[in-house]
Amino acid sequence: MTQPIVAVENLRVLFPTRDRKETVKAVDGVSFAVQPGETFGIIGESGSGKSTLGRAVVCLLKPTEGRVLHNGGNPHDLSAAELRRARREYQIVFQDPNAALNPRMTILRSVREPLDIAGTVPSGDRDRVALEMLDRVGIAPEFSTRYPHELSGGQKQRVNIARVLTVRPKLIVCDEVVAALDVSIRAGILNLFADLQREFGLTYLFITHDLGVVSHVSSRIAVMYLGAFMELGAPEALVSRPYHPYTEALMSAEPVPLPSHMRTGQRIVLQGEIPSPTNPPSGCRFRTRCPIAKDLCASKTPDWREMEPGHFAACHFAEPRP
Repeated sequence: MTQPIVAVENLRVLFPTRDRKETVKAVDGVSFAVQPGETFGIIGESGSGKSTLGRAVVCLLKPTEGRVLHNGGNPHDLSAAELRRARREYQIVFQDPNAALNPRMTILRSVREPLDIAGTVPSGDRDRVALEMLDRVGIAPEFSTRYPHELSGGQKQRVNIARVLTVRPKLIVCDEVVAALDVSIRAGILNLFADLQREFGLTYLFITHDLGVVSHVSSRIAVMYLGAFMELGAPEALVSRPYHPYTEALMSAEPVPLPSHMRTGQRIVLQGEIPSPTNPPSGCRFRTRCPIAKDLCASKTPDWREMEPGHFAACHFAEPRP
């Protein structure tokens, strides 16, 4: 089996509260591996820890416990200079395309900036490389002299993608990259990611709350709740036969383009809000909203079990199917 491009081992990322009397358990004991060329999806409600996990993968956050391995090595064992070089291969595209761009810099300067910092391309060739990447993501040369406020949201996100591509990364964390965009232009951005993956051999960690998006682009999907994984499997398996009650509730909430009298599934409405990450529930952290929770769920944390080949779930009452 090939070496994973990223391996996460029992990762915990904790943040102290303002008064430093408690800690926010943003990511709490997550493990997974991503193979080269794969698109690994992560889905969950807001506040589940998805973005924190993505930032830890690209070393924007340091693990409190556990490890993030890049091609088998721990990047946090490197010197500061070595880490800066290594991080070029692990990039992130953020949710808000406007906030990710400097309003005082032209589009060309923004895309060229990583090349100026890295210094891997001769100075005289940097504008050419930046313009080539802009052209590759569908931004015409005449836009290079404009400023971010003169572009649409979709165009700005394409610029952010071009900027990441200039340093030729191996893995890109896509953090809600289409959430801030109009529905009409999301498909174009998703198709662009697919084309770039084939052309450059990219690997994606695709973070979203949109089931339709993540199931369309991912080869595997992890369902995250309150800092931990509830289920992991292939998209078709999660959609057709989820094992965890939380996954089942997410599937039932997915909009269906049919009149109400023609819909066959029944919406599962979860009661209450997601608990505070400073004090997650004992045992199974989903139990306070779970429709099938029992006393066992409060006293014991469910094991992470393989229900069928490649399909894992953390639920006491999940049973393998024949």
